Amino acid sequence: MIERSRSARTLVGAMLVVAGLASMASAQPAQTSVVHLSLEGVVDPFVADYLRNGIESAGDAAAVLLTIDTPGGLESSMQEIIKAIEASRTPVICYVSPEGARAASAGAFILMACPVAAMAPATNVGASTPVGIGGVTLSRKIEEDAAATMRKLAEQRGRNAELASRFVTESKSITAQEALDGDIIDLIANSEQELLTRADGMSVQVADGATVAVQTEGASIRGVDMTPGVAFFHSLFDPNLAFIFFWLGLALIVIELIVPGHIFSGTVGTILLLTSIVSFGLLPVRLLGIALLVASVVFFVVELKVPGLGIWSVAGVVSLVLGGLFLFDPAGGVRVSPFAITPVAVVMTLFFGFVVSKAFALRHMPPPLGAHDVVGREGIVLRSGLDPEGVVRVAAEEWRAVSPGGSISAGTKVRVTRLDGLVLTVEPLDHEHAPTGGAAPAQGGNT
Repeated sequence: MIERSRSARTLVGAMLVVAGLASMASAQPAQTSVVHLSLEGVVDPFVADYLRNGIESAGDAAAVLLTIDTPGGLESSMQEIIKAIEASRTPVICYVSPEGARAASAGAFILMACPVAAMAPATNVGASTPVGIGGVTLSRKIEEDAAATMRKLAEQRGRNAELASRFVTESKSITAQEALDGDIIDLIANSEQELLTRADGMSVQVADGATVAVQTEGASIRGVDMTPGVAFFHSLFDPNLAFIFFWLGLALIVIELIVPGHIFSGTVGTILLLTSIVSFGLLPVRLLGIALLVASVVFFVVELKVPGLGIWSVAGVVSLVLGGLFLFDPAGGVRVSPFAITPVAVVMTLFFGFVVSKAFALRHMPPPLGAHDVVGREGIVLRSGLDPEGVVRVAAEEWRAVSPGGSISAGTKVRVTRLDGLVLTVEPLDHEHAPTGGAAPAQGGNT
């Protein structure tokens, strides 16, 4: 009886301990997490799809942290990203980072649409005037529409709408400190963790006008990367690759034109050229740079056709380098790296100087002789002569040959009378070099 009582007390005590531990566990808040997305490079359909999916699938995350470093891009892709931010019930914190990054053009619109906007030191935002290919500012109507969109986004987030609209109307670009002083962003943070700590407790508006408090202090950061396929296609829209693809595409197409038959080079050149043109539609490209790159190809071709002191090659190299330097508008934060221009200039100079010139020379060489072309032609006996077999040169080509009439000494001129496979049958042209060895020459062989 006493033993049973002890067992009961032990069981009750164990149950109380388990209940206490469960109560303590439920009282402790679950660790929060923040979904980390990255907008790096051109705003294109690939990155827009990646960001939209990342924001929509944030689920019960405390927030979405979107780091931005972009020169801008496609307006339709920008609108897709902004709609995803505005439709999200999870607060989206935009952060222009790391130091040296910028939120230019479309990036400025995206930053302005975020419930929490922040920048790292030594970053900038702005330069959002809509431009078309060639760097030409689009119509006043389109500019006013873009400015109105910028003002709407700023007003929606309680920011300085007048200064924000100047990003569009004046292509104004400002530093992080100027953005903070001008009430364009909410704060400047040195790191992501500092940003999450300082953003904690901020009251922001999310989808359907709901107001929520940001709860990010101590939250863990969960990165979501692009899939390899999406990352590959997104990487193609790079100013350095656009420069390389445009010039290389032109060069390969020119090779196809001056040396016909190289279908592969023409096809690859066309693909590269079209890819670069698509990139130009997303970047602040200038017509001056395009014209200089086209001129460089023309100069190299002229050098091939009119070889001389290399003046045209020098002009081609100079145009290529200047074309790379002036291809994009630096006001948009986009430029071609000298480390991309220099190798292209060196490689293409060597290419046009040696490979293409040799290929161009082949174009003027006579076609290979066929069976009907070689019979009846004259040649000369080489090496140790024909006894009765040996080697002859006919139309600048060396052939195996046989003399049915006997031996023929080296240096003797002969005429081809027949072709069997790759072996010629020949006879001497005159009686002074008639075959030796007592055999009579073939009848009817001389003319």
